[in-house]
Amino acid sequence: MTDTMQVQLVQTPAAEIWGQNALLSFSAQGATVHASEATGGASVAAQRAARRLDGMGVPAVSLSGDGWDMESRWAFWCGYYNPRRDNQLEWGSGDRAQLEELQAREQTLRWVREITNGSPEEVSPRVLAESAASMLHKLAPDQVRYQIIAGEELQQQGFAGIYQVGRGSEREPAMLQLDYNPRGDDSAPVDFCLVGKGITFDSGGYSIKPSDNMATMKSDMGGAAMVSGGLALAIARGLRKRVKLYLCCAENLVSGHAFKLGDIIRYKNGVTAEVLNTDAEGRLVLADGLIAASAEEPRWILDAATLTGAAKIAVGRDYNCVLSLEDDSARRILNAATREHEKTWRLPLEKFHLEQIPSGFADIANVGAPGSPGATTAAAFLVRFVRDQGRGWAHLDLSGSYQPSATDLWAQGAKGQGVRTIARFLQDN
Repeated sequence: MTDTMQVQLVQTPAAEIWGQNALLSFSAQGATVHASEATGGASVAAQRAARRLDGMGVPAVSLSGDGWDMESRWAFWCGYYNPRRDNQLEWGSGDRAQLEELQAREQTLRWVREITNGSPEEVSPRVLAESAASMLHKLAPDQVRYQIIAGEELQQQGFAGIYQVGRGSEREPAMLQLDYNPRGDDSAPVDFCLVGKGITFDSGGYSIKPSDNMATMKSDMGGAAMVSGGLALAIARGLRKRVKLYLCCAENLVSGHAFKLGDIIRYKNGVTAEVLNTDAEGRLVLADGLIAASAEEPRWILDAATLTGAAKIAVGRDYNCVLSLEDDSARRILNAATREHEKTWRLPLEKFHLEQIPSGFADIANVGAPGSPGATTAAAFLVRFVRDQGRGWAHLDLSGSYQPSATDLWAQGAKGQGVRTIARFLQDN
């Protein structure tokens, strides 16, 4: 790598010439990141410094010296990534296992961030399904099998939610069903099912979004990207458990064939749902994936989705949210997030919340009653499609997965926050 800036990390303050509590200093040898309480500790300092070096247009960096540990190196990559430029990073010397882990994270998170940042014209429902399948198949060609169900075949097979949400677009909705079976035994029990929301563009449908809210809606497939990435990272780490993956992919557009307010969707499990808001479409497609997952009787079911603005209002964009009717299921997700240094917060979900999505014409409505908590009632809707009303299930509302504008830690766009949590959940349970 030519014209590479050497960057070291130290715990000592910069010389006064660089200013009080300076984060960065420079010399003929390169740049020095000064980690301290004032600069947020090693990982935060590394990520902020990476953003500043990217902002200066530094195209290539090599991490040097013995001040770097694995998490500070990883934080630097998270901040140095820029969707507009192909910044090059050398991890430097270190333990072989740590370097392999960093390379696995980079490969996985780069796919997650790039597919999420891709334009909605480039990333259609089928393209998303095919890209995820290809990425996972390349990782484990002998252990991964998959099929993509699309268009009218979705309706024929009873996947009514994905079909109804996606029928307003000229580009057909699609469902990826993927089986990671490391032992190659078709009779082996399924340990986990992962379900991801893959709305490749969300106009809101007839409940149309204002332009400011619609501008980032290419990212509404972040849940599908996240569960695919979580499985990929777990496979790279040597996962030997059987996992089935369901991506529920569609474009939510307005047309003469689009679904409408007042429509009633009848699902495979017999539950009927009245559409009172076409902008609450994520839960409608996830229901199909959860029904399919429940039929496999796995030990655990986890779904992930950029599901509600309410979750972002509750915790901001630094945390993802977890909801479950079971303390144990929620705790396992929180423990996984803690081990992987990703911020996750539990939001309330109780059985009485299932009564807060009433409909006068169907079993449930796809939005909560006036005054009800938005993120919670969205999760309550999902419960109706999980075996035994929520057994062994948790839901991740990915409030921290996308940055609509750049900050001192993240470039604009997808962050990939949640991939490591999902991978660790698969590994540890």
